[in-house]
Order: sequence, then C-alpha cells, then structure tokens
Amino acid sequence: MTGYGRNEEIADGKKVLCEIKSVNHRYCDYNIKVPRYYGFLEERVRNLASEYVKRGKVDIYIAVENLSESDKEITVNYELAKGYYDALCELKDKFGLKDDITAMGLSRYPDIFVATQKDEDEESVWETVKKVLIPALESFVAMREREGARIEKDLKERVSYMKSLAERIEKRSPETVSEYSAKLYEKIKEVLDGKDVDEARILTEVAIFADKVAVNEELVRLSSHFEEFYRIISVPEPAGRKLDFLIQEINREINTTGSKAVDIEIAKIVVELKAETEKLREQIQNIE
Repeated sequence: MTGYGRNEEIADGKKVLCEIKSVNHRYCDYNIKVPRYYGFLEERVRNLASEYVKRGKVDIYIAVENLSESDKEITVNYELAKGYYDALCELKDKFGLKDDITAMGLSRYPDIFVATQKDEDEESVWETVKKVLIPALESFVAMREREGARIEKDLKERVSYMKSLAERIEKRSPETVSEYSAKLYEKIKEVLDGKDVDEARILTEVAIFADKVAVNEELVRLSSHFEEFYRIISVPEPAGRKLDFLIQEINREINTTGSKAVDIEIAKIVVELKAETEKLREQIQNIE
C-alpha cells in the first residue's frame, strides 16, 4: 500500500528530519538511511517502524543536523605542526629572516587542527530522533488508512458482485437438470418411435447426470469464503496475507464449478467469476 509521512522538528539542539514513503510489496521490506555518524539508529528505526507497518516496501530517511558546535572536538596534529615549524626555521636560517614564528603564525595552516565528532550518548540521540519519527509514522499510517478505506469499499463491492454471480449459478443449476431430462425423454421417444418408454431408465440417467453436474457443495463453500472475506476486512488488523490465502480457496471452488459446468450460461458466469477473482487478487496485493 502506498503512503507518505514527513516530520521536521528542532529538539535538544538538533534539527531532525524524518521522511517515510512506501509502495506496494508482497512482504515487508525496509530501506533505511541515517547519517553516517548515527549508524546505531538504523536498527532502532526499523524496530519502531515495524510496530506501525507490516507490509510494503518502505523507505525511511533520517537527517540530523547539530545546531551548535559543542558536538565538535578540536585536536592538534603535533607531528604536522612540528614539521611546519622545522621547515619555517630552516627558511629563516637559510635566508636570514627575522625570527617571528608564533603560534598564531602556525595557525594559518588549517590541517594542523583536526575537528572530530564528539561521542554522543546513543540513548539521548535516539530519544530525540524518536520524538520526531513517531509523528512522521503516524502521518504515514493515516494516509495508508485513508487509502485502505477506499480499497475496502472496492473489495466489498467486488465480493458482493461475485456473490450475485454465484447465486445465478445456484438458480440455473437445477434448470440444467430439468432441461437435460426433457431432452433425454424426447430423444428416447424419437428413437423408440411410439414404443413404451422406460421411465425408470430415464430417471436413472437423469440422476447420474444431476450428480455429475451438481455444484451445491462448491457453492456452499464459496458462500462461506465470501462471508469470511467480509469478516477479515472488517477486523482492524493486518489482513493481506489472510486474504491472499482465502482468494486461493475462492479460486479453487470456482475452478471446480467450472469443470462441472456443461451449460453455456453457467460457463459464462464462471468466466466472469474468474475475472473478478483476478481483480481481487491484484487489489489484495495493495493492502497490509
């Protein structure tokens, strides 16, 4: 399911930006980017995000900017400073220059000084980032929920239509047996040319045919699957994987019904059911 969430705040002397976006994916796949100095955040961000997102390809971007310089530590490269000093002394002696080598003079060479990042308390940094990340996740989830509501409406309408198609098969199925019985009776009468018709034999043939084309069990299971579909999408919890399995069962019952169909009208309805099932399957890939 697609979604987007963003939050930016200044907290504890840091400017923190959290951005989250996702696209459809069968499983849950995280791509998390954090600043180089804060690599320890990645696993914590993943664990927190997993409480909000169960399915989808999710990209999470975290930026942290320190607004004060107190996080920097300046050290002196004494070996390099000594090298500069010795070289300056050599120039002084060689050319008879005035001895004006001072600390301020050496400070013109910036590579003598090294600015390094101070070690920060990981828990403190995480708490700061977490305060900004949670609203971003909540905004992200809210967008997915709005999309989910639209998808739920579409799924319910499709299942309702599929139920109506199944009801048409249920109504048509007994009619195929009656029509077969009438055709068989007329055909036998024509072959016998006025002779007595063996009613018992016709009834036996019709019974065999009725048993062969009976789809009552398949339709009952299909109806049960439709009701379960409604129940699953009405419960406020991740439903994607459950619906994945259920759609396979629905498809199985439709295929069995189609294999028994000897009536053109029923066959056409089965084709329509299969088309709707495929649309359901595609849409289910979009939900968590």
